[in-house]
Amino acid sequence: MIDHTGIPVSDYARSKVFYEQLFAAIGASLLMEVTPDQTGDGTWAGGFGRDHKPSFWIGNDARGVAAHAHVAFTTDSRAKVDAFHAAGLAAGGRDNGAPGLRPHYHPDYYAAFITDPDGHNVEAVCHLPG
Repeated sequence: MIDHTGIPVSDYARSKVFYEQLFAAIGASLLMEVTPDQTGDGTWAGGFGRDHKPSFWIGNDARGVAAHAHVAFTTDSRAKVDAFHAAGLAAGGRDNGAPGLRPHYHPDYYAAFITDPDGHNVEAVCHLPG
């Protein structure tokens, strides 16, 4: 249902490196960058995704970072959820929920949560049985 989403970041270069490392664990990568000349307001934007489709964007929004966001990324295996969590920690993120089942959502909801450098809560989730 969601075509794409974006969040503001305080340090584009730092967040770009963080998300490149984080998303490599689930088979996604930086697919597009929009330069300050292209945005027209002096800011950078980067789109991450799979299959040539950027669906998650970061940008050093000229208005700054306001509230923290939560975004969940789906993946096709519990091993990739585990890898996402490990990559997030290695990239400098903070643990916000170790990999594991969250049966209060549904019996096969396997997820992990990382807090990014700006305090955004990013999640990887697999809905498939173990």
